[in-house]
Amino acid sequence: MSNQLRIIYAGTPDFSVAALQALIASSHEVVAVYTQPDRPAGRGRDLQMSPVKQVALKHDIPVYQPVTLRDVAAQQELRALDADLMVVTAYGLLLPPEVLQAPRLGCINIHASLLPRWRGAAPIQRAIQAGDTKTGITIMQMDEGLDTGDILAVAECDISAKDTGSSLHDKLMTLGAETLVSALPGIAAKTVKVVKQDDANACYASKLNKAEARVNWSQSAVEIERLIRAFNAWPVAYCEYDKRGKPSKLRLWQAEVVTGVSPAAGADAGKVIAESAAGIDVITGEGVLRITELQAEGKRRMSSADFLNANSLLDQILK
Repeated sequence: MSNQLRIIYAGTPDFSVAALQALIASSHEVVAVYTQPDRPAGRGRDLQMSPVKQVALKHDIPVYQPVTLRDVAAQQELRALDADLMVVTAYGLLLPPEVLQAPRLGCINIHASLLPRWRGAAPIQRAIQAGDTKTGITIMQMDEGLDTGDILAVAECDISAKDTGSSLHDKLMTLGAETLVSALPGIAAKTVKVVKQDDANACYASKLNKAEARVNWSQSAVEIERLIRAFNAWPVAYCEYDKRGKPSKLRLWQAEVVTGVSPAAGADAGKVIAESAAGIDVITGEGVLRITELQAEGKRRMSSADFLNANSLLDQILK
């Protein structure tokens, strides 16, 4: 039997694009693309196609956008595509058993963590936030659980001390595409060594929300610095400062832990104790954090040095 596969690809955001492009460039045939329905976006709230849909249309690949895959008609439509395999990357819709079983080889998922660590919606950001030094890509046979399926392939990736949610996203997007393509011959031939996940080592990467992006200055400088990197470029960590007697939002894009400086005993967490071209030094629950890049409300991103040309936060207590 030929190892050339008829593949249905399911994905929606930017993270899903690289793997689709890799499949299009491979010897396999992408017979259809599934993606989320077009959604309003931008200031005009015009309907916008997902990044995956844009790539599919460019290559004349049929696109399907069901609101749900629990619908019998949608399941029949998918089954009629007679695919060998369905590849899923950040699709955003639940796949019921009828869909999981429709392709000859079932459905596989490209997941951005070393499963069983960081199952769930935000594995990239949670890995940075937790201080992990390694992450990676797992190609997983999908089952009815949340990222609980058997492991088919793994590729590791270091998390550097400078990695942000955005930079690690891009690394793993590329690694995911490479790992998928290298794994497909073994999946097609059914020669892949399948590894069961150890549920005892699983942890959950909950979805990001804007509320948790607010900095809690009573946390340690290390924890806050990780939060800032993890939430760059969304939802972006923030705090508030006093601007002419009114609270104003300050988005924090980059920061670093200051070594060799010990705040006075009883000092208030959130107090700005120093300003210089190097940054803005803030007392935390443990240690000092230096803000090096920020964004005032209604302004562009800028270095702290540029911000200080027209502003001062010295002795303020950031909230």
